[in-house]
Amino acid sequence: MNMKKTVVTLLIGSITLALAACENESASSTQQQPTTQNQGQVTETKGPVETEYQAFFQNSVFFGDSITEGLSFHDVLKEENVLAGAGKTAEFALQDMDELIKRDPERIFILLGSDDILWPTDNPKAYSMKNYAKLIGMIKEKLPQAKVTLLSVTPVTADAEELEPRYKNINDYNEGLKELAEKENIGYVDLSPILSNGSNDLYDSDGIHFKPEFYNRMLDLLKDQVE
Repeated sequence: MNMKKTVVTLLIGSITLALAACENESASSTQQQPTTQNQGQVTETKGPVETEYQAFFQNSVFFGDSITEGLSFHDVLKEENVLAGAGKTAEFALQDMDELIKRDPERIFILLGSDDILWPTDNPKAYSMKNYAKLIGMIKEKLPQAKVTLLSVTPVTADAEELEPRYKNINDYNEGLKELAEKENIGYVDLSPILSNGSNDLYDSDGIHFKPEFYNRMLDLLKDQVE
């Protein structure tokens, strides 16, 4: 009889412990549930704030060389608004026409010439202007609604000109660009005023390319021209 009581007592004790354990596990699970839900929540993240320049030029494409490429390199404009590359000449730019047509911009700003001036041919200016005219003709044919503006080749520092004397031809080249723009009845903007009055602090270390502030000033100038 004592043996039966002992067995019954042990069984009751085991059942009691098991029930208590289940209750504790359930309570623990209930307490931890909110934490699990919090970890699973998706936090809304916002992308980069669109700048005033990006908003204003959202339907434009800047077409050109490494000087032009600085607009996207320095995050002044989005990559979709810049179609440019190092070493690009008016001739090489013809290869990018399919991409330009695909983007279908309302305004096209062309900044080419820094590399054309250095092109190893008998008459770099004449050779470049011939290809420039061909480029403009293709744009007019394929994107007839687009407003085209040529931008002058930017001057270099005295040190850069000393290292590469062919940069002395920049002013003469820009005269050719201005005449071409008049002939084609398209826009032309001279960028040299941005760099007047000793603005050497806008240049990068090579005296040819530019820091971000130059592009801010350039876009301010262009905004006034196209508004």
